[in-house]
Amino acid sequence: MPFTRLASATTPTVHLGLGLAAVGRPAYLTLGREAELPTERTPEAMRARTHELLDAAYAQGVRYFDVARSYGRAEEFLAAWLSEHPEIDDVVVGSKWGYTYVGEWRTDAEVHEVKDHSLAAFERQLAESRELLGHRLDLYQIHSVTPDSPALTDSALHERLARLADEGVTVGFSTSGPAQADAIRAALAVTVDGERLFRTVQSTYNLLETSAAGALAEAHEAGLTVIVKEAMANGRLAGGQEPRDLHLVAQAAGTTPDAVALAAVLRQPWAGVVLSGAATVGALHANLLATAVELDEAQLALLSDLVEEPDVYWRRRSELPWE
Repeated sequence: MPFTRLASATTPTVHLGLGLAAVGRPAYLTLGREAELPTERTPEAMRARTHELLDAAYAQGVRYFDVARSYGRAEEFLAAWLSEHPEIDDVVVGSKWGYTYVGEWRTDAEVHEVKDHSLAAFERQLAESRELLGHRLDLYQIHSVTPDSPALTDSALHERLARLADEGVTVGFSTSGPAQADAIRAALAVTVDGERLFRTVQSTYNLLETSAAGALAEAHEAGLTVIVKEAMANGRLAGGQEPRDLHLVAQAAGTTPDAVALAAVLRQPWAGVVLSGAATVGALHANLLATAVELDEAQLALLSDLVEEPDVYWRRRSELPWE
């Protein structure tokens, strides 16, 4: 299993990964991107930024890189970086299928991505991912499973995913929405020939949205590797957008709000890999400071008061602009 190799790494930042959603396409729903990205968000400029981030992350010990078919050209950018560094053989690459990017490299597109969890979509997107990443594809996840997703009940799809696992690719799923816990528990029940199908779960968890915690702990106990996404709540926990109490805790700890936000997630016993979605090298370095942040009980209690109701959190997320 690829994540066995990841778990055996000894770098201090091995539990932090780098997600490329923010730099694989010109528009994304993260606050503050206007000041972080190149003025001209051409494919060439975004590829150069992606490679800068990958260079910096690898130099600092990050060994998990996360992309998706819907992240614009993120798979392409990552594949090019890997090709330029044939000596690097100790990273784990995860991608996702189930959404198709349709934004046509525009920031003002009416629709940026389209969801399809069918077997046909899987076959098409697997071929596309393999064309770019080849044997470097270690983990392939269903993108944003919700309780009503046909991917949870499609036995033909399950059998095909099991065959992919037999070929050496770890099979996982990600979740989204206010019912993440229900989706996780439903996915844990999916089996093929008596064996649990999924080996990883990637879910949103942060200081504002903690509703999946119990289900993620169950997934961890069941042997799945847990990957945490959106730990910065799409920019709401840093860059001047952070709540006052998070700012005060960061000041007291002598660090930045993003480092505190990530540290709070890293301390969860079930969190295997926590993704940074940094779009600049400076932000990445600030994120990586999370591994050295220590929070006392009073600070953790203050941070626990930031939690929002899931419906409120996801409604606010849906209102964030793609920019």
